[in-house]
Amino acid sequence: MKRLLNGTELAGYIKERQTKEVQRLKQAMHVQPKLAIVQLKDDPVINIYVRLKKQYGRDIGVDVDVHRVKQADVKKILNMLSNDNSVNGIIVQLPIDDLGKTQATLNLVDKTKDVDALSQTTNFEPATPMAIMWLLAGYNVDLKDKQILLIGRGKLVGAPLEKQLVASGYNAKVITRESSDMSVHTKQADIIITATGSPAILYSDMIKQDAVVVDAGVASEDGKTVGDVADDVYERNDLTMTPKKGGVGPLTVCALFENVLQATRKTSE
Repeated sequence: MKRLLNGTELAGYIKERQTKEVQRLKQAMHVQPKLAIVQLKDDPVINIYVRLKKQYGRDIGVDVDVHRVKQADVKKILNMLSNDNSVNGIIVQLPIDDLGKTQATLNLVDKTKDVDALSQTTNFEPATPMAIMWLLAGYNVDLKDKQILLIGRGKLVGAPLEKQLVASGYNAKVITRESSDMSVHTKQADIIITATGSPAILYSDMIKQDAVVVDAGVASEDGKTVGDVADDVYERNDLTMTPKKGGVGPLTVCALFENVLQATRKTSE
């Protein structure tokens, strides 16, 4: 019988906990948590993501300020925000216009406020790997003595998640979407986590019986947002897996604000 890993359901519980934590910070420590979003590109999709973060912050009581700037002014605004004691977290909303300056721009964020964990000296864990671990733990998916396969070694998901799993003593292997023998690895895996951003790279005949499948990939196809998992996988009744919508995504925003609250606590101690 298929079992869905419903991130939306878990997000509701986390949101409730975070709301209480914000209230505690305000009442006991007299601190108002604040996130600053620096947006360099005006794009409809980016604007949606920014609005979602503003709404989430509003829901739990965190101030979210959006600073729309040009690339030429980004160093000045990030320096200002880094030195502003009222700002607890800073993110640069990606992508930016000048892609070649992405990492250099991210490295301007103060490591103690880099809640997106994208600078090279960050103090935080990236949001998506945190969300994936929350999702697996929330549904009591046992990782011990399991063959865990990560498809994709990107710096946002695959690479940091591999590091986290190995550090915890789990048996994790990473392959990329270019691997010619992908199905050989997927058929042996008890748990498959995909994060390639390539539509339909994982098909039903590539997955063993009773496996766990977590789709953390996001891509655009014919104007629609899709994941890495092909449609025929959702027809299987023996898998434990994320739904097409409401899997990892809702928890990623929760994880971002978890980092904001962590940063707030550290600066208030």
